[in-house]
Amino acid sequence: MSRGDDTAKDKFVQVSEAYEALSDAQTRKIYDQYGHEGLKKQQQGGGFHAHDPFDLFSRFFGGGGHFGGQGQRRGPNVEVRVEIALRDFYNGQTTEFQWEKQQICENCEGTGSADKQTSKCPSCEGHGVKIVRHQLAPGMFQQMQMQCDQCGGTGVHIKHKCPICQGHRVLRKPTTVSLTVQRGMARESRLVYENEADASPDYVAGDLLVTLVEKEPGLEHDNPDHVDGVFFRRKGDDLYWREILSLREAWMGDWTRNLTHLDGHVVPLRRARGELVQPGHVETVAGEGMPKWHEDGDSVYHKTEFGDLFVEYVVVLPDQMAAPMEKEFWNVWQKWRGKHGVDLHKDSGRPDRPDKRAAGHEEL
Repeated sequence: MSRGDDTAKDKFVQVSEAYEALSDAQTRKIYDQYGHEGLKKQQQGGGFHAHDPFDLFSRFFGGGGHFGGQGQRRGPNVEVRVEIALRDFYNGQTTEFQWEKQQICENCEGTGSADKQTSKCPSCEGHGVKIVRHQLAPGMFQQMQMQCDQCGGTGVHIKHKCPICQGHRVLRKPTTVSLTVQRGMARESRLVYENEADASPDYVAGDLLVTLVEKEPGLEHDNPDHVDGVFFRRKGDDLYWREILSLREAWMGDWTRNLTHLDGHVVPLRRARGELVQPGHVETVAGEGMPKWHEDGDSVYHKTEFGDLFVEYVVVLPDQMAAPMEKEFWNVWQKWRGKHGVDLHKDSGRPDRPDKRAAGHEEL
């Protein structure tokens, strides 16, 4: 170790001792009255316990790990997004998904050693970190704590690496997780699996956070019962559906549709003869939307409530008509216009074009 490294280590120890002194009311009082020498005499007399300077980092970063802290460090949370079909949000479903989870190697029991024997890293003396000094310019130096490059921050030296994990102590394996989707749960709902995130010998596993996202509809794989509702669109507790009508149906009525819902029950849509449907009209079918989710699920205290179903009607006009049909329609319209025609252009208040002032524009 160079002289510069010795100096850096000494300063680090001094900072650690100062922190230790000021964090305790009794030692802080001694320091205020007698200074550093008073603390030193108190320590020599047995009234002030010795400590590991590197334990300072454990206090700052919540650690156990390799720094001798009393509480064990917690690992990071892991977030996973799982696609769920709309019909499963509607009906509720228990399913499974897989993800690549980091697990402690069973072969070496997390030691990384084939014979499970390890020793303290000689480079960092088991701390996992080293104080390094970089020269920025002549007479200017920067000191920083860095992870030990010899042990990778583990503080452990392994002579015979485990053949399964190659000394890493952990490895990733496909892990199956059971997932319960409750009826009516919202998109982007989050389920928390405590301490089911990546595992490691160095920390307590964090939480696995599962976000439910709605899957794009597909007739082949997600619609075994061939229900129409696979193409519903959801907004909160309501569902939306687009129904196509021919010109005859929209104009004359006398039609029925049986819409098969997400759970297989039938929602009838109909118009009697003579009932018109305007293009773009939206019909509200009360109580045929999504189940309204409650935190405690369906129970005697919460009767299942449902949102509404909104049906938008789209009228499709024919591309062309056969000559006899066109002639018959024309005669009907001309006869009707003569009795009940309305001048839409005149009623709009728009000015006439010069070449159209003499022409009539009556329409139904």
